[in-house]
Amino acid sequence: MKKWLAMLLAAIVLISVVGCGQSTSTTDAKKKIKIGVITGTVAQGEEEYRAAEKMVKKYGKDVILFKTYPDNFMKEQETTISNLLAFAADPDVKAIVMVQAVPGAAAGFEKVREKRPDILLISGVPGEDPDMIAKKSDIVLQADELTMGKTIPAQAKKMGAKTLVHYSFPRHMSYPLLAQRREIMREESEKLGLKFIDATAPDPLGDAGVPGAQQFILEDVPRKVNQYGKETNFFSTNCAMQEPLIKATLDNGAILAQQCCPSPFHGYPGALGIEIPPEKAGDINYVVEQIKTKVAAKNGTGKFATWPVPVNMMFVEAGVEYAKDWAEGKIKSKNDQEALAQKLSEAANGKKVQYQTYAGTDKTGKEVKFDNFYMVLSDYITF
Repeated sequence: MKKWLAMLLAAIVLISVVGCGQSTSTTDAKKKIKIGVITGTVAQGEEEYRAAEKMVKKYGKDVILFKTYPDNFMKEQETTISNLLAFAADPDVKAIVMVQAVPGAAAGFEKVREKRPDILLISGVPGEDPDMIAKKSDIVLQADELTMGKTIPAQAKKMGAKTLVHYSFPRHMSYPLLAQRREIMREESEKLGLKFIDATAPDPLGDAGVPGAQQFILEDVPRKVNQYGKETNFFSTNCAMQEPLIKATLDNGAILAQQCCPSPFHGYPGALGIEIPPEKAGDINYVVEQIKTKVAAKNGTGKFATWPVPVNMMFVEAGVEYAKDWAEGKIKSKNDQEALAQKLSEAANGKKVQYQTYAGTDKTGKEVKFDNFYMVLSDYITF
């Protein structure tokens, strides 16, 4: 009897150990799902950086591996590629989300594919040819730059503009979508009776750096207002220029229909001196009300607008949520349009977001269509 009792106890212990082992194994398997996220630094793209921080806080550093690419990414593309390969070297990394997908992303993704064809690759705000980045990514997310070539002049006209100043520099005009948008903006401005001014600003990656580019905007906006009048709408293609552009435009009584990356968080808080308390971080309604108050205090009501959706933050958050569900097997396809649309809507706090897939031409002029390249558009909110 004692012998049987001992055998029974041993069997119970064995079952318990095996059971625990299976449970631990399942837990470990869940822990082994990691997602690499790479954005710019606060200096070049604060919105993406903060959105990535939010994802790290939500899921933990053991799940979200966060890196940044160099501020001078044009000259340091090898560093960007190395950071992407570092993600791929970890077998537990199942997906990489990169916003903004600056030059070097396509080459980096290609090298990742060579080592890890299983990894899901999501790129947002690409700085390379659509046909190049679309072929290297599983999903590409981009504000609908081409349609914005029409919506920005229309919004500016609606707010009383008679002139539209477009600030950019040669590097940005080498980006196909940005160059195409400028031409559409020029044509649309002419149709609407707006005088289109193609203005060249210093490249923030040039010798004068970000401070030099920002100082130029602060000094040039008053000159342009003196030349063309207060019924002038200002637009710049560069993120680092948005704060000085908003500030100078407001101080000089002019108009700003939209930033390069439309969002209540992009440029407005810094330009208007809005301090966002920790408990209000990410609260769009709070920020919108603060912007309205600050703009009204300087008689700018009705002259400033943006999207109610922080587009670059939406790309990071929707990208991570999509990648996580895909890695966990909840999404079966690397490019599931329905699932992606749901993630975009959730990241936009239920706001209406429209999208279409990219159709255009490559460098040879051949028509191309990519069902994984999503062009996202939102309505305006006027302060």
